[in-house]
Amino acid sequence: MSFATPPPSGTEASPGTAVVVHRIRLHEGVDPERFETWVREVDYATCPRLPAVVSFAVQRVTDPEAAAPGEYFEIIEVTSRADFERDMRSEPFHRLVADFDKMATVVAELTGDRVGAGYRAR
Repeated sequence: MSFATPPPSGTEASPGTAVVVHRIRLHEGVDPERFETWVREVDYATCPRLPAVVSFAVQRVTDPEAAAPGEYFEIIEVTSRADFERDMRSEPFHRLVADFDKMATVVAELTGDRVGAGYRAR
């Protein structure tokens, strides 16, 4: 999880959940398999220690027209931005950021509140 900067204060999510999307680019020379192993074994494994995180997934960009090699995006669904900001001050989150910063950088960020319940197949 690479949410390195807190969201602006005073931007509380409406009831429900808030979503953060990051576009990620690996640093030059970083092996994508190293990053993906870290995501699976460390990043995902830390999520249960971050109470605000409802869901989290990292995707490899596979469309060569849309991105350069070594680009990913992550979608983080949180209970609220304020709750996630609290999690961002925790030791587990600081360890994630330290690891992430050695391998990659966030090149773009979008945040928003879900419109309605959305759709999810059962």
